[in-house]
Amino acid sequence: MGNQNQLSTEIMQAMLTDFAKNWLAHDGLWFQAVERQFGIDKAIELDREAWERFTVIEAKRIMKRHNIPEQGGLEALKKALGFRLYAFINTQEIRNETESSFEFYMVDCRVQSARRRKNMTLFPCKSVGIVEYAGFARTIDSRIQTECIACPPDPEAGKEFYCGWRFFLE
Repeated sequence: MGNQNQLSTEIMQAMLTDFAKNWLAHDGLWFQAVERQFGIDKAIELDREAWERFTVIEAKRIMKRHNIPEQGGLEALKKALGFRLYAFINTQEIRNETESSFEFYMVDCRVQSARRRKNMTLFPCKSVGIVEYAGFARTIDSRIQTECIACPPDPEAGKEFYCGWRFFLE
C-alpha cells in the first residue's frame, strides 16, 4: 500500500483514466450479460434501477471529496459534473449558461462512439439517462430540475452531441 506515495502525477492521472475505463467496461459487460439472458427491455429496466442508486452514491462521494456544499445550486452541479467518472474518458461541455439554467452536453461518449465505429445503432440510453442525470442533480441540490434536450434514440442525438441535458432552478 505504501507505493502510492511514490507515483507521479502523470501515472496517477493515467491510472484514474484506466479506472474509469475499467468501470465502464464492467458496466457494459454486465449489461450485455443481462441482455443475453433476459432481453434488452429487462436489461434497460435493471440498468435504470442500478443507476438510480449509483448516481446518488457518486454525487455524495464527489460532494464530500471536493467540499461541495449541499443545496449549492447550479454552480455546485457544474463543479460536480466535472468530477464524475465519465469526465475522465468522455468529452463534455457546458453551454448556454444563465443565472437560472445551463445545458450539459456529452459531445463524445465512449460507449456510443464504439457502437458507431462498429456500425451499430446507438444504444437507446435515454430512459436510463433521465434517471441518472436527474438523480445526480437532485442529490447535489434538491431544487434542480432536469430536462432532456436529446438522447438516443432521439433522432437528433448522435449528430453534434450524444446526449444533452438542461438543468434549471425554478
